[in-house]
Amino acid sequence: MVYFVYILQSQVNGSFYKGHTDNLIRRLNEHNSGKVTYSKKFMPWNLV
Repeated sequence: MVYFVYILQSQVNGSFYKGHTDNLIRRLNEHNSGKVTYSKKFMPWNLV
């Protein structure tokens, strides 16, 4: 199985978030739709 390590940057305040997943597109969508508790207050996010 393939896994991804990713870094996101908030468009709101420029903060960074790092994580890992087996489905990068799904996880990015989860971050940008507010399904991730920590990151929802800094949406939207860009993949670095």
